[in-house]
Amino acid sequence: MLFSEHVYKFMFSALQEAEKCLETDDVPIGAVVVYKNRIIGRGNNQVERLKDPTAHAEILAITAACNHLQSKVLSDCDLYVTVEPCVMCTGALMLSRINNLYFSVFEPKFGACGSLYNIPEENKLNHKLNVYSGIYQDESKNLLQEFFKGIRVKSNS
Repeated sequence: MLFSEHVYKFMFSALQEAEKCLETDDVPIGAVVVYKNRIIGRGNNQVERLKDPTAHAEILAITAACNHLQSKVLSDCDLYVTVEPCVMCTGALMLSRINNLYFSVFEPKFGACGSLYNIPEENKLNHKLNVYSGIYQDESKNLLQEFFKGIRVKSNS
């Protein structure tokens, strides 16, 4: 076991959030924000559902956590997400002062925490975000592949 048990538990919750997207046309990405070993914010990708390009799982989970704590600062919180955050979501993580980011799979087209960009490691901002990857990587990858396979089947019909 590479990570402690609670890391897997919370990432599993993020996976459950991602699975909710299979009922819609949204890419299956899920996120949870954890504070003092308790989930205080949940989100799943709702870009298509809401017709809003900012309705990413991370943004929705961060908003819920900020509302829960009544604070824009989440410095004692961790975020678990099934796919590497994009530039917008990484910016939100930095601005909200999230302590640790845990994600499953890298996103080579839009990822901003190690793939296309690595904003947390550039040391140009006044916040240090610890980044960990690979948790439930196969499960997240399979969920994404299942979704995109369904899209291809629909477009060939």
